[in-house]
Amino acid sequence: MTPKVSVILPSYNHEQYVEAAVRSVMEQSGVDFELIVIDDGSKDRSPEILKRLSEELGFTYIHRPNKGVVATLNEALKLAQGEYVCSFSSDDIMPPDRLKKQSDFLDAHPDAVACFGQIVPLYDDGSLGEMDVRYLRSAPQVTFEESFLGKKALHGCGEMFVRVKILAIGGYDSRYYFEDYPLYLSILYHYGPQPVSKDFVCCYYREHGDNLHLDHERIFREIIRILSENYSAHPLYKKAVSAWKANWFSAVAAQSKLEALRLIPKVISLSPRFWTRLPKLFIPRKLLKF
Repeated sequence: MTPKVSVILPSYNHEQYVEAAVRSVMEQSGVDFELIVIDDGSKDRSPEILKRLSEELGFTYIHRPNKGVVATLNEALKLAQGEYVCSFSSDDIMPPDRLKKQSDFLDAHPDAVACFGQIVPLYDDGSLGEMDVRYLRSAPQVTFEESFLGKKALHGCGEMFVRVKILAIGGYDSRYYFEDYPLYLSILYHYGPQPVSKDFVCCYYREHGDNLHLDHERIFREIIRILSENYSAHPLYKKAVSAWKANWFSAVAAQSKLEALRLIPKVISLSPRFWTRLPKLFIPRKLLKF
């Protein structure tokens, strides 16, 4: 039977988390689904754990040398058979009924190519945080312009796509080292606004020191490269670059006043968004949010 949903899960060096991640997917109910796990050359015990789990639980498992997360996702995407597809991380936990809720939503909204939900932080002590207001503000939908200008955020663990539509625009863009923002922009550019629901949590997102979102320098430089290499002819391009530089300053200022001060020459502009964020230099860190 062809599954309704394909979950694609790239795994890399998450031996202490990967079993819980896989089991949380395999415990989903209410919809036919498949799980495709590709271990991207892990150097820890992840391959051993995944082999045992695949024999126990019966999901597709591939282990091969390291190629990077984007290449791994594209490989898994080509193997997927479901009408819908979502990616999942090897260190996170999938809430019960996530696959059913999102696939039901897409069934009920046939004009949508993707739908996005919410995430809840998961800490090492097992406790859960609260939904991040940045992603709640993105409901009920996000447009290309809103994403392009950094006005509304979509979390990389909250999506489900119509598989053939994603393949039609080339899948994940291998030119960039992270997978979500280039694809989201492409979806919004080619297919128009996409829905964001406040009504379901898609991921308990594990917060730890290896999270990519903590590397502000690398992330924001890459975002600006994405804009320049793909959308430099867009009439909002210059405004978008200024906006993302202001977001870069804001993110750094929430973590380190000294680093934010050093960053000013790289990001300063006449953009109102920059000047409204400058006071973050003088607000105590504990009172700040991104």
